[in-house]
Amino acid sequence: MSSGKPRITLWPAALSFKADANQNLLDAAERSGIAVPAACRNGVCELCEARLISGGALNTRNQQLIPVTGRLMMCRTLAFSDLELETTAVMASGNNPPREFQAQVVDVRSISHDVYRVELKLPRRRELSFHAGQYLSVNLPDADPCYFSIASSPNAELIELHIQATPEWVSAQKVIDALTSGGEVTVELPNGRACLASAPDKPLLLVAAGTGFAQMKSLVDYLRETDYAQPAKLYWGVRRKEDLYLNSLAKEWEGEWAPFSYQPVVGDDEDNDWAGHHDQLVNTVLASGADWKNVEVHASGSPTMVYTLMDALIEAGLPQKAFFSDVLEYAPRT
Repeated sequence: MSSGKPRITLWPAALSFKADANQNLLDAAERSGIAVPAACRNGVCELCEARLISGGALNTRNQQLIPVTGRLMMCRTLAFSDLELETTAVMASGNNPPREFQAQVVDVRSISHDVYRVELKLPRRRELSFHAGQYLSVNLPDADPCYFSIASSPNAELIELHIQATPEWVSAQKVIDALTSGGEVTVELPNGRACLASAPDKPLLLVAAGTGFAQMKSLVDYLRETDYAQPAKLYWGVRRKEDLYLNSLAKEWEGEWAPFSYQPVVGDDEDNDWAGHHDQLVNTVLASGADWKNVEVHASGSPTMVYTLMDALIEAGLPQKAFFSDVLEYAPRT
């Protein structure tokens, strides 16, 4: 047996995790945040089936070694060495195909002067797989799709959204009106590639402006369900203190989850435009003293903020491949 914990790599998703000596592969994958389909968890449903490409593994049902190219059930398998497995049931980050659903509106609640928390229930919830940090569209009749980050963990029963809406923001207000008055709404999900299919092996910097906090909440909720133990720091930039609509929740995370720390960044200057607040947020992140060559950054906010932050961090030494934001996909630079 190799020294330390065996590393298991899943192909073609190219996701990997480590397993304890007496920990079945399904439990180990889940503790690393990798979503493997499962129901019975005793080898009968065969949802967690995989094929052994290389390495030494034991079938705990019959105590027999599994031959290379042999099929296995991850819930009934222990690793004796590093393993490579083939399974098409596990999706790489952002590769799960979007589907349309009729979602039941469970709750629409005002949580600040201009932000609503929405909870949706999807039919056959177990059939839906998405990754932490992805987003959905609300599709109303005779209107363009409206996109919102999913604020809940992929393992949560309900889908949570944070929607900023005032009468001046016609499209968002129209969505809130529809959600408040109707029992169901059409949604399409998941979308987005700036997400996590497994817990990273680096420290994390999470940077949000405004309701970009929703995406960060999904990431934090998800990581708290895993064995992730690297430092994770959230910077939340807003114009005014009252815009920190879930400030108490972020403080609660800081008190309960050892790897996590939180720093709000508040403009509190009515004479300063929003671009100035972006600069303030970016400068605060730069002043963190992080090891930019050994950190992963996830950012959510306007294109101006995201590109200003990305340029500054790359200049400071962050590899571009370690910077993740949906802005890079839906608002690419020309």
